Amino acid sequence: MKYEIKHEGKFKYIEAGEGEVLMMLHGLFGAMSNFSHLIDFFTPHYKVVVPLLPLFELDILHTTVGGLEKHLKKFIEYKDYKGIHLLGNSLGGHVALVHVLKHPERIKSLILTGSSGLYENGMGDSYPRRGDYEYMKNKTEITFYDPKIATKELVDEVFEIVTNRIKAIKIISLAKSAIRNNLGDQLSEIKIPTLLIWGNNDIVTPPFVGKEFNKLIVGSELHFIDKCGHAPMMEVPDEFNTILMQFLLKLKEPVKVV
Repeated sequence: MKYEIKHEGKFKYIEAGEGEVLMMLHGLFGAMSNFSHLIDFFTPHYKVVVPLLPLFELDILHTTVGGLEKHLKKFIEYKDYKGIHLLGNSLGGHVALVHVLKHPERIKSLILTGSSGLYENGMGDSYPRRGDYEYMKNKTEITFYDPKIATKELVDEVFEIVTNRIKAIKIISLAKSAIRNNLGDQLSEIKIPTLLIWGNNDIVTPPFVGKEFNKLIVGSELHFIDKCGHAPMMEVPDEFNTILMQFLLKLKEPVKVV
């Protein structure tokens, strides 16, 4: 289903459905389309919000994890969302973590999948190779267990980014910022319900990263999905949605009987 992208000032986002807010944050090469299966599934039950993170709109000084978190904070305050279930994939998970650590008051729960913030296996020393389509095709394919998920359309999107000089510089800035911004010694401060959904075949943030998040975030819940890479919500959406829905239902406030 197609959803309208709303433009309000510096913010671009999708908002669909009613109820508690389920907000989804995409990763470094991600887009709103990464969550299409989740939007369709959860819109009848939640107010689903997908902000477009300004990966390429910020000045280079603020093209960092911290800069993206500040944008997210302003967006949440602008919309006056409260009681948010905040979900992030890859870099989006990192941004979600920083936000929860700094401003937990509006967040009801945290959901991370393939999140950076502890460790990630980047594109390698030569990243990004501008103009090398096959290289970027291979790098896109290894994001998934099943390389067929990396359609030509998806590879073309990634290739367009890394062949644009300004965008490539900003991608490098964000990638370096994510590596520098290690949150290991702060994760014990997270007190809200946290769900971790990890691909057993993730080679960007391997399974041991999910286990480490689980150890450091007290009371967090960890689920592994077999035959799945770095973006479970794209590769195995049905299983992902089932795990997420079960988690969210446990957090529903009981109906008061008068």
